[in-house]
Parts: sequence; structure tokens; C-alpha cells
Amino acid sequence: MKKSILLFGLICFSYCLTAQSEFGIKGGLNFTFFKVTEGDFGTNPDTEVGYYAGLFSDFSINDNFRLQPELIYIGINDFKFLNAPIYLKYNINSDLHILVGPSLNYFFDFFSNNFKVRADLGLGYDLSDNLNLHMKYTIGFEELSPNIIFLGIGYKL
Repeated sequence: MKKSILLFGLICFSYCLTAQSEFGIKGGLNFTFFKVTEGDFGTNPDTEVGYYAGLFSDFSINDNFRLQPELIYIGINDFKFLNAPIYLKYNINSDLHILVGPSLNYFFDFFSNNFKVRADLGLGYDLSDNLNLHMKYTIGFEELSPNIIFLGIGYKL
């Protein structure tokens, strides 16, 4: 079931790349807040700084709404995973946007459960027609899934 959901997300992303859409690259820093410390499910989170880089596609639904799927590689020390969010993007004005949607994640070597579905909430600001700043917060629903803040820059090709 989980692999089917991931496959569906990757197919949607592939379709978006071939549809009438804008395409770009993005990257930046992430700040990860783990909810556990070495098997202890306590409330003292550890924080790690990492990086991310990937691709995005952005296409119009109507004047105010867009769909923006992404495929992102994330590294936090030895902790690596793929992130495939599918955002509904609302244009507050011509430069400021709210992004919300599910996030499909495949974790490499993360215990026995490698696939997780999470929720993302983000803001984007267009500096120019091609360059934008973005910030998003990813919420992990399970005890072993970290919450992450992303700060980065994107460039439409």
C-alpha cells in the first residue's frame, strides 16, 4: 500500500513535468527537530542542521490556485531521505504564496518503516519572475518521524 502511494506521487510528479507547467530547481538548509533520543520517547528533542536540493514543477489551476509537486533529496548528517510533497499553492498576491499539502517520504535505512506520509505548510515569496524564497514546516505524525523547517531559494528554468 505504502509503495503504491509513493508510486502514485512519483507518477503525478512526472505528469506535471510534461504538462504545461513551469519547472525549476530549489535548495537550502533544513532544521530538523527529532522527537526521540536513542530509543527514549521523551520530550527533549534534538536539533540537527542539514541540506536539501531538488526539482519542482508549478502549473496553474486558475487565477489564484496552482499545483506544485516537488521531488527533494534531504540530508541530515547520516540521515537521508526523499521528499515528494504535492502542494496546493494559493496566491495571496502576485508575489506571496501559501503552500499546503501532503508530503510523501522515503527514508533510507530508517529502522524498518521506510515510507511515511507527513503534512507540509509553507510560504513562498517571488523576488523576480525566476527567483523565489521559500520556507516550509513539515510535521511528522509518528513518534520516530522528525519535524523539519526548510529555508531556501528556488529558480525557475
